[in-house]
Amino acid sequence: MYIDFASGRPVYQYFYSVAGRLLFVETLDLRLLKLILPLLDGWQLTPISFTKRSPDIRINVTCGETPLELPRHLNQFEIAGGGRCYSDGVDLYLALRDSMVHLRSGTPVTVDVSLTKPPGWHDPLLATITSFAVCAALRRYALFDLHSAGVVNPDKGKGVLIVGPSGSGKSTLTLKLGLAGWPYLSDDTLLLRMVDSEVEARGFRSFFAVRDDRPYTSFKNRFDPEGVFKSPRRKKITPGLLLFIRLSGEAKTRLVRLTQSETMTRLIRACPWATYDTAVAGANLEVLSALARQATGFNLSAGRDLLIWGRAAQLLSRF
Repeated sequence: MYIDFASGRPVYQYFYSVAGRLLFVETLDLRLLKLILPLLDGWQLTPISFTKRSPDIRINVTCGETPLELPRHLNQFEIAGGGRCYSDGVDLYLALRDSMVHLRSGTPVTVDVSLTKPPGWHDPLLATITSFAVCAALRRYALFDLHSAGVVNPDKGKGVLIVGPSGSGKSTLTLKLGLAGWPYLSDDTLLLRMVDSEVEARGFRSFFAVRDDRPYTSFKNRFDPEGVFKSPRRKKITPGLLLFIRLSGEAKTRLVRLTQSETMTRLIRACPWATYDTAVAGANLEVLSALARQATGFNLSAGRDLLIWGRAAQLLSRF
């Protein structure tokens, strides 16, 4: 904490590292700080107590101040959750409800997050915009987010990515594999990057969230996998298998191999920022293309048989 001389108010500052990049998060608002810190603790970021090194990414979060204004004549598109994103080809703006996020490319990458008022504890607004801010900034350093789970075949050592939107069954499948002794990265969000001509996947979200089995509910149970699974969390893997999952509602699970072209199409569909974020779209698409060449893709129509103990591990151990 230090004192902002312009306002005379304390500035709360926290430092984290991820994949070799240094992230600073700052706010003047203690109420926001108490909401932000649990979010950051739920991601695979390493807290740093103090450093003299300049940050790669600086995120400033404010509340109740004059809202950021959008420049005119920006390209715009809708995003999930009812928000709108704007871009001039370099910087990004996200307008979501009464909040605004502005990413300014440069060194460091600076992200200004402005809220009209603090959201409630159960309001997903802050989680959405904070995730947007962090992931958009990491893309400027060639770390590209993918909505996917990640596990490792314990017998063959092959990295497996389970790709799909919310509700597709990827968390449930990851849970079944984790309980069967498969090491894991995450059940929801990964970061992709090129390392020595190969694509490497790193976990981003720490906790698991599995949908409640009760009918007529979309509630997800959140838990720490390190207290549930015997196998350890892996920091990174080299993917060799891509499973594009969907719930079929049928009794038996079906796996259909995809061509490289089909795999690439599925990856782009699962990673819309690869085309939306034009400042880094070329590099993002190159990583996805390398992943489509490196890993074998399958369409996984998940049936009810995957809920049987040991069935998921038995099925996927063949690949």
